[in-house]
Amino acid sequence: MPHGARVQVSQEVVPVRTILGLEMHFQVTSVKTKLFCSCSADYRGKPPNTNVCPVCLGMPGALPKPNRAVVEKALMVALAFNMEISPVLSWARKHYFYPDLPKSYQITQYDGKGVMSLARGGRIEVEVGGVKRVFRLRRLNIEEDPARLVHPTGSALTSPYVLVDFNRSGVPLLEIVTEPDFSSEVEVEAFLKKVRSVLEHLNVTDFSLEGALRVDVNISVDGGERVEIKNLNSISDIIQAIRYERERQLDALRKNIPIRRETRHWDPIRRVTFPLRRKEVEEDYRYMPDPNLPPLKITRELLEKLRREMPELPDAKLRRLVEEHGLSPYLANVLVSRRALSSYYERVVELSGVKGDLVASYIVNDLLGWVPEESPEKLWKLVPPDVAAKVIKMLSEGLITIKMAKEIIPDLLSGRDPEAVVTERGWRVVRDVEELRSVVRQVFAENEKAVRDALRNKRAIQHLIGKAMERTGKRADPRVLRAIVEEMLERARAELEEEGPGAS
Repeated sequence: MPHGARVQVSQEVVPVRTILGLEMHFQVTSVKTKLFCSCSADYRGKPPNTNVCPVCLGMPGALPKPNRAVVEKALMVALAFNMEISPVLSWARKHYFYPDLPKSYQITQYDGKGVMSLARGGRIEVEVGGVKRVFRLRRLNIEEDPARLVHPTGSALTSPYVLVDFNRSGVPLLEIVTEPDFSSEVEVEAFLKKVRSVLEHLNVTDFSLEGALRVDVNISVDGGERVEIKNLNSISDIIQAIRYERERQLDALRKNIPIRRETRHWDPIRRVTFPLRRKEVEEDYRYMPDPNLPPLKITRELLEKLRREMPELPDAKLRRLVEEHGLSPYLANVLVSRRALSSYYERVVELSGVKGDLVASYIVNDLLGWVPEESPEKLWKLVPPDVAAKVIKMLSEGLITIKMAKEIIPDLLSGRDPEAVVTERGWRVVRDVEELRSVVRQVFAENEKAVRDALRNKRAIQHLIGKAMERTGKRADPRVLRAIVEEMLERARAELEEEGPGAS
C-alpha cells in the first residue's frame, strides 16, 4: 500500500489503497537458438533483419518446432518457485494485429479450452524492510518474442515513422504473472530483485543484455479502473512509473475525473506515462490451440532429472555462506542478490584461501562502489578475482591495512599488480609499539584540546587515532594504534587525577 496515500472525498479525507500486479517477461538468453527455429537467439549487434528465416518471419506454410532446451529451462523455473506443473505442454495462439507480429498471432500458452499454462500457483518469499512477505504467482508460460520496433527519435511520441527489426522475432520468453498482491513500489522492487536472482542462478537470463527484462505493471487505486503500463525494461523505470501513475490516478480521483481502463507507455525521458490504447480483455485475443504444435507430455522422470540438475538457488546459497563461511546475513544477502557477485566471492575465496566477512566486505563495501550498480558482472573484468585474491591474502597476513587495500583500488582498475604497487610504494604495516608511541606523543602534544575532549567523551578518541594514522601515512596497524592511544589517554587521566580538581 502507498503508505500515507489519502484522497479528500467531499469534506472527508480517506485512505486509498494501491493494488499492483505484474506480468514479467524474461528472455531465455542461455539457449543458442530461437524458440521455434534454428536462427541464433543472440540477435544483438547484427545488421537489421539478417537473423531471420521463414518461421520467425511468420511466412505462410512455415512450421515451428519447439526448442527443448527452452522447455527445460522453463520447467526449472517452475520447480524453483514451487509451482504446479501441467502434465502436458500445450501451445495456444494469441491473436492481435501489430507491426511487430507479421502472422498476427503470438504462440504462447493459455488456460482455456484445449490449452493450459505450463505452470500455475507458486509463492515467493521476500524480505521487505526487515519483514518477510509472501507473494503469489498465477502462471508461467513460454512464448515467442515479437520483432523489435525502432523509433528514430527514441520516442514513440515524436517519431514520424517506425522501423521493424525481425532479428528478435521468435527469441524465447518466459512470462510469469503474479496475483495482485503488491501495494507499493518498495514491495515490487524487493520481489523483482528476488526473481532476478533466482533466474540468474538458474542460468536462464543474462540481465545485463538490453531487452532481457520487460515488465507490464497493472495498477489501480480504490475507485478507479485498472491501468496497464507496458514494457518497462529496468527496475528503476518500474519504480518511477509506479510512483508517477499512482499520483496521476490519485489526482484524477481528487478532481472527480474517471480513470479509464487502458494501456499506457512509460516515457523515461519526460518521466510520465501516456495513453497507448484501450485495454484489451482476454476475449479480444481469441485464444485457440495451435494446430501446428502437438502437445508435449511432461513426465515425472523428466522433472526428477531437472530437479537433480538444478544449481544451488539463492536461499540455499545464503544459508551456506552464513553457516559455513561465517558471513553476516547482510553481506551474504548482498552477494546472493546477483549471481555474478556470489560467484566472484567464491572464486576469490578459492584463489586466496581466505573466506568470511574480510573477503565479502572488501567486495561489497569497497570494490562494488567502482562498478555501475546494475552491472556487477563488470567487476570480473575490472578487477579479476586473482587480483582481488592477492589483496585479500596480503590483508589477511597483515602485510597491508584495510586503508591500503582501499587506496590500491584505482591501481587495480588500471590493471596494475597489487603486490608490485605495495613494493613500489614501500608500504609496510607499522606495528612497532615504541615507534607508534612516539607518534601518539607528538599527536597529543599538538592537539591538547582534542585530548581533553577524548578524556571527557570516549567517542572523541577517533579524532586522535585519525591524526596518528595520518602521521604514519596510514600504515599503522589500527588495532595496535588504538590500544596505544587508549593506554596513553588512561595515563593522562591518572596524572590529572593526581594533580587534583581543576587540573584539566
